[in-house]
Amino acid sequence: MMMKLDWSQVRWEEVWQASKDTLTMLGASLLFTIILGLLLGVILFLTSKRQLLEQPIVYMLLSLVVNVLRSVPFIILMILIMPLTKALTGTTLGVQGSIPPLVVAAAPFFARLVETSLREVDRGIIEAAQAMGASRWDIVRRVLLLEARPGLLAGITITAVTLVSYTAMSGVIGGGGLGDLALRYGYQRFQTSVMIVTVALLIILVQLLQMAGDHLVRRFSRK
Repeated sequence: MMMKLDWSQVRWEEVWQASKDTLTMLGASLLFTIILGLLLGVILFLTSKRQLLEQPIVYMLLSLVVNVLRSVPFIILMILIMPLTKALTGTTLGVQGSIPPLVVAAAPFFARLVETSLREVDRGIIEAAQAMGASRWDIVRRVLLLEARPGLLAGITITAVTLVSYTAMSGVIGGGGLGDLALRYGYQRFQTSVMIVTVALLIILVQLLQMAGDHLVRRFSRK
């Protein structure tokens, strides 16, 4: 026997507000994740073996930090860094309280994707730039990042999709957004129709992000 859904339970004004909160969390956290993750990924690459700033100890320490942060489940990480979140935003709840743990969780993940993309750049191009007298900064900016652009865009897309799932999980500790709405109404009050709507919106958001990312990768990939 099929379960009858009561669509009158769906409060569309709350769905709209939760959708805006999710987009705000996603946009802000993705911006900071790209900045921090790109910086960290470039440093990881440059300090690794046989690269421009080879520093084994620095690479080992940074790699350890990245691996540790990537190993901690997101829900546990949110709880662990609550003091830091409180210090940065003044709250551990809502949209503001969700952004710091989202960045801390996603930045190391994106950093590894950046490092991997940079490793795929042909070393001959780097050596040619050095032979022409390019500075290290010019090599990073005009060679590495430019040549790795398709891979970086693909990494940003993967990170954005991952952040969508993280924003949904942040609802467990009152993070707001569609995840919080699904938890409060769909799970705790057994309003299946609300759960279906929130899940459908999250699926649509993921599909749009993936399509946009794939389009950019194709556009900037060499024919």
